[in-house]
Amino acid sequence: MQARLEQWKQYLLTGVSHVIPFIASGGILIALAISLAPMTVHGPDFSHSPLLKLILDIGGSAFALLLPVLAGYIAYARSGKPALVAGMVGGQIAHTVNAGFLGALIAGLLAGWLVERLKKMPVAKPLRPLMPILIIPILSSLAIGALMFEVLGVPIANLMVAMGAWLKSMGGANAMALGALLGAMVAFDMGGPVNKVAFFFGASMIAEGQYQVMGAVAAAVCIPPLGLGLATKLRKSLWSEQEREAGSAALGMGMIGITEGAIPFAAADPLRVIPTIVAGSALGGMIAMLGGVGDHAPHGGPIVLPVVDNRLMFGLAIVAGVLLVAVTINLLKARAGAPAESPASI
Repeated sequence: MQARLEQWKQYLLTGVSHVIPFIASGGILIALAISLAPMTVHGPDFSHSPLLKLILDIGGSAFALLLPVLAGYIAYARSGKPALVAGMVGGQIAHTVNAGFLGALIAGLLAGWLVERLKKMPVAKPLRPLMPILIIPILSSLAIGALMFEVLGVPIANLMVAMGAWLKSMGGANAMALGALLGAMVAFDMGGPVNKVAFFFGASMIAEGQYQVMGAVAAAVCIPPLGLGLATKLRKSLWSEQEREAGSAALGMGMIGITEGAIPFAAADPLRVIPTIVAGSALGGMIAMLGGVGDHAPHGGPIVLPVVDNRLMFGLAIVAGVLLVAVTINLLKARAGAPAESPASI
């Protein structure tokens, strides 16, 4: 059982090792563009800055490859090159149907498993050369694509609609619970569909003159990358060299509210990282809501400070969540022992 778990961990780490450069380069370009653009009540204004808009678009293009690359190389780790197509197709569809990071993980794992089975099929000798370059990619892509479009897509979309309606029905009945729930949702899938339900709920409340929901979301979105980035600096011996590099990139992305900076850590060690960042963002969201933090821009992280009400509580909410994440994940890693093998060496 332990050996099997280690195998699955290696699959995830291989996907992470290939996706980190996309996250780092795309995130830094996005961060640069947003940090230099004027911040308005509607978010960063690029209308008079074509160069910054170009940088933003290039960074966004790099970031858009995150899910296909992650899923593709998870599948590759299990079944080699024949699994790359199905994995990447599944990851791209996960983006299309708003299945997000978790959908890409599932697509990659399923693609690797399916290709592994297809490679064991008995075939006529003349067809064997075609199996890895044509037949297996076509069959596996069809199967994974159909699964992601027809089985996972609609339920996830319906779930997101239901969650949005549920959030609106809660209103301000329980500010503490609402803030904690929004924070937990933001961190749970780090930019995926659950995250987006909370984000768009907060953004929709701005249009109605209610800024506190977005305030809680704005505080929570930066806590996972900032907390994990800080953790790699506080106890460097617990982290591999590549994880420390990812931590530096995560700090930069966290400053401008890009939760996806936490994805490399969550993909490599989901059982420890995801509950930790969920707890940290829930704490941050709860403090922001109770402190009356209001965000007038549909964006998050320290970069929106100029358009935030009750800035002191906004800063306190972020600091509290970040410290909880950093201290907790380091304690968990210390208890587990030596750091995992660097994804770069896989």
